[in-house]
Amino acid sequence: MKNIFKNITSDLSASVVVLLVAIPLCLGIALGSGAPLFSGIIAGIVGGIVVGIASGSSLSVSGPAAGLTVIVATAILKLQVFEAFLLAVVIAGVIQLILGYVKAGVIGDYIPNAVIKGMLAAIGLILILKQVPHLIGYDADFSGDENFSQGNDENTFSGLWNAVNYITPSAVVIGGSALLILIFWSRPVISSNKWLQLVPAPLLAVLAGTFINEAFKIYRPDYALELKHLVALPVAKDMGEFFSFFTFPNIDYLNNPDVWITGITLAIVASLETLLGIEAVDKLDPLKRVTPPNRELKAQGIGNILSGLLGGLPLTSVVVRSSANVNAGAKTKLSAILHGVFMLLCVVFIPFVLNKIPLAALAAILIFTGYKLAKVSLFKEFFQKGWDQFVPFVVTIAAILITDLLKGILIGIGVGLFYLIRSNFRSAVFIVNDDNKFLFRLRKDVSFLNKPIIKKTLEDVPENAYVIIDATRADFIDKDVIEEINNFMLHAHLKNISIEIKKSQFKAVHLLLNNPKTPF
Repeated sequence: MKNIFKNITSDLSASVVVLLVAIPLCLGIALGSGAPLFSGIIAGIVGGIVVGIASGSSLSVSGPAAGLTVIVATAILKLQVFEAFLLAVVIAGVIQLILGYVKAGVIGDYIPNAVIKGMLAAIGLILILKQVPHLIGYDADFSGDENFSQGNDENTFSGLWNAVNYITPSAVVIGGSALLILIFWSRPVISSNKWLQLVPAPLLAVLAGTFINEAFKIYRPDYALELKHLVALPVAKDMGEFFSFFTFPNIDYLNNPDVWITGITLAIVASLETLLGIEAVDKLDPLKRVTPPNRELKAQGIGNILSGLLGGLPLTSVVVRSSANVNAGAKTKLSAILHGVFMLLCVVFIPFVLNKIPLAALAAILIFTGYKLAKVSLFKEFFQKGWDQFVPFVVTIAAILITDLLKGILIGIGVGLFYLIRSNFRSAVFIVNDDNKFLFRLRKDVSFLNKPIIKKTLEDVPENAYVIIDATRADFIDKDVIEEINNFMLHAHLKNISIEIKKSQFKAVHLLLNNPKTPF
């Protein structure tokens, strides 16, 4: 927490932006999960304040995640009692704490950079595709949905297509105005003025959209947006009703095996999403700070325990909110903490004010965030790096777009591993043929995957040839490869082939002949 208030101006401004993005997402994810709306708000508050304090990340923002929506919805239907589900959330938090202490966070270090960048670009495209319908007033799908298949029997592309048939003119005016403000505020004329930079563009966009709709109510009531096109925070008449929004887990369900299965599932998926999230946010961080993954798992565990105890949804590090935080100019974790504090204050004191905000204005903010995550320059950058980087990057994007985040990441990792194996396969064996002289240089790790090419090339060596087998650069040679070389050496005299062996400096790398052993 040292020097946490050093950049309070930037962090305060960014926290307001994250708040505006987070509220509809928290409500939308709760709605899509079949949970009480306020459970999403609880998770957002806990993710901001508690995880924000406990986390070692400077820019990550935690809250209810769209990637858990299907799991949560299925679990609630299966358990039938929301208090039983909350107990599963608490169990998930305890398991995450344990994972943090056993240092399971190292898993995140094995995810290829092309896959992480592909995930960011995919989320950017999803934001654009999913929020355009909200921008023009088609709010059939809940805010925050990232899955290809939507709960309203549509998918990402059919929802986008159908939105054209349900355009709301006032939403177009509000969303378009908000988007223009965001674009204008990113121009050099604004960014070069330190005073104008203090005013967050998303806040201006939301205020403009709200004022336009309020003006419609006064001057053209028939153009004013209906309630379904506005934010819908639960409003309590008094503090007693406010506290009734909180639900507590029932320990009587502790002997229900489905509760434990749900808790374990939530822990594993939430931990994977969190590790992916912090890897992605660290890539976006202008200062390139590194988040301690094991500390993050512990922080998420504490957050999920408290969220479950208070009646909230499970939470993870969320890339959408985190990227909005980065784009808004946040410098430290204070931004995430303040966004949680502000969310709590808003739902207690001014929910009726936030309920005047049009979803179209918020959609403009998310679309602009999506554009920054999926810039054309990012695609050019990976194309210039070569196919071994570009293909996993593109495949990850496509897989996430047509499935979901975790499946897409796993597919991207699979493609990345293919190129890694392919690269090692090609570089492990170097073969040169010059005037009936052959050089077989074994480099790095020579695995059984290299056996076919070595076997075929040795078989094709013509009579009276001179062969050098150079193992000085090999760290490891698979026994299958050793056997093939042995076989070649034992029968080389039949074709009058001369062989020279260049020995390895590693004792573990040797060539086994019948008698005696001939070490490299």
